Parts: sequence; structure tokens; C-alpha cells
Amino acid sequence: MIAVLGGAGDQPALDVDGRTYTYAQLDRAIDRWIDEHGSDASVHDASELSVADALICVCAGARRGTAVIVENPDARPDRPAIPPSAFLLVATSGSTGRPRPLARTAASWFDSFPAFTAITGIDATDHVLITGPLHATMHLFGAVHALWRGACVTDDPSRATVVHAVPAVLRDVVGKAPKLRTAIVAGTALDDGARAVADGIEIVEYYGAAELSLVAARKVPEPLRLLDGVDADIRDGLLYVRSPYSVIGAPDWFGVGDLAELGDNGELTVRGRGDSAINVGGTTVVAEDVERILETLDGIDAVAVVGSPHSVLGETVTAVVELDGTAEIADIRAHARRALTKEAMPRRWVPIESLPRTASGKVARGRVRDWLA
Repeated sequence: MIAVLGGAGDQPALDVDGRTYTYAQLDRAIDRWIDEHGSDASVHDASELSVADALICVCAGARRGTAVIVENPDARPDRPAIPPSAFLLVATSGSTGRPRPLARTAASWFDSFPAFTAITGIDATDHVLITGPLHATMHLFGAVHALWRGACVTDDPSRATVVHAVPAVLRDVVGKAPKLRTAIVAGTALDDGARAVADGIEIVEYYGAAELSLVAARKVPEPLRLLDGVDADIRDGLLYVRSPYSVIGAPDWFGVGDLAELGDNGELTVRGRGDSAINVGGTTVVAEDVERILETLDGIDAVAVVGSPHSVLGETVTAVVELDGTAEIADIRAHARRALTKEAMPRRWVPIESLPRTASGKVARGRVRDWLA
């Protein structure tokens, strides 16, 4: 049985959905869930429950050793079987295709919590803000870790001292969270704009994948470093990881699909998805690099960069942009031309009202590519 709750008594545990629980009340709610939903059930589905009820269900599963499904109700993967050792049945975000089913043991998360605590500094005095649905595993991980640590999980920015968010969401949250001391970012690389907005707040960035959980982390501006026990290898420029935190059935060395470089002392530099490498006349342009620069320009709220076929160069760069109304495309192009190399400069600009996003809030570049095709 997993000791999932790190708090007790009158310590605040949940403040979500307009409902509040102390740790004593949460502990009783977990026991009631187990009694009411049958001791013989081998799996429970929390996918369509409120955040509070879903977390109660997940904690009950950890306590009893039974599996809990936490999937996007609107995009469920095909799941042919449930491994007997499964604790969580989740899925990839589906940003580049149909969501894939994943199953993980309780140990694959809980064993990483001490290392995550050491770098984030989360303790029982914190109110941890979750900024997305629990079927996005970065948010579920953040909530379960907070309860294990004895902190309070909240959806109220005004009370938050810690937030889990993708960089795009962090930009919006900072102004609503006056007590914020730590921002934990993941899902996509931290950009200069989000970093500037969070000035004065400690930023912890971690890199991972749904299949692997935590791979590397850092306190900004330090470099990303592999977690203890995690190994990495670069093969043809692409990152492969061996980790004790992998999902059930993952290969010993899992190919993440990201372009990366490995330095001394476990330092890891991630340059973006391998399939986002755009070959412009023999020069490799990484989409994420271009996006990070464009997102700093006035007039752009968000951007997705993809490659477009070209009869002579092979590919050229296309930028699909959400504009904020403060600048014209012609002005944005002029500024971009001064900031980018000739090969990285988009030849095609496509304004769009709203870019497609995954449940965690990051731009779904694969869907943008499909939309343009």
C-alpha cells in the first residue's frame, strides 16, 4: 500500500471546484470511496469526474493497489488490455496523432517524488496551483506529488504559492497569483517572454515525456541535468533514455524523438522534436528555435512553425501565428528578418484566430501541419 497523503488533521489538502478538504476529511473520503465502489473492482475510471473526485479516486487506487483510468473523455485511446501491476492508465496528449494508451505502476511516480521535491522545494505550507485537466499527465503528476508532500492542491491563483504550467499558461497566471514564489514549467521549452513575465519568481523547468515521466530538471538559469538513476544516449542526433520511471512495457532504451545534445555531468540540451527539423536547402532549421524567437516579437501571442515543401530548397519555413492586434504582419516580418537567419526566416505567414493546443496548453504542431496539408 502506497502512503499517498503527506498531510494530516486540519492541514488543507484540496481547494478545488469550490470544495475544500482538510487532510483528515480527504483521508475519510478516500476510505468512503473504497467502501462505496466495491473492494472487488480491479479498475476505476476517473476521466469524467471533477478534479476533487478524480483525485480521491486516484488516491483510493494507490491505497488499494487498483488501477485508475485518467483519460481525455473526448479522445480516448484504444486499450486492449490492462497490465496487472498498473496503477494509472493514461495516454499521450495526441499532439502529433491519435493518443496512445499508457500504463504505469505507482512506484514509477512515487519513487521520483523525493528528487522532484529536492529541486522544487514544495512543502506542506504550499498551495499548489494546477492549471489544466488531470488527463494531461503533468497536471496529474503535480497534484499527486503535492498531496504526497502534504501541500494543498488548488485551482485558485490568488492563494497559490506554487504553480504547474506550460510557459504559455504561465504568462497569464503570474498576474493573478500575487503570492507565487515558484513556477514549475514543462510540456514545452521555456521561452524568454514567459521568463520575463515571471521575473522575481523562482522557475523550475523539467523535461520529460508521458512514457518516461521525469528525465531532467533545472532551476533557471542553470542547465538541465539528468535525474539520478536516469541514463541518456544520443543516436543520430536523437535522444534515447533509460529510466526507472518508465511506463509498463517501455523498451529499455526509449527513443523520445527529440533532437538533443548531452554534455558533461549529465547536462542535457533539448532542441526540439526530430520531426520538427526543417531541411532548408541543406541547412537544418529547428522549429522550436524559430518559435522561441518569434514569440518574443511584439504582435505575436503564439506561433507554430512547420516545414512546407519547396521544389528547389526541399523545404521552407512556414509560421502560423496568433496575433494580439498590436502590430501588422509586415512589421512583424521586418522584425523577424533582423532576428533570424536567412534559412530560418519564414517565407509564408498564416494568421489564425486560435492555434490548436493539447490538454496541457502547449501548441499541437502536428495538428497545425495536418491543417496546412
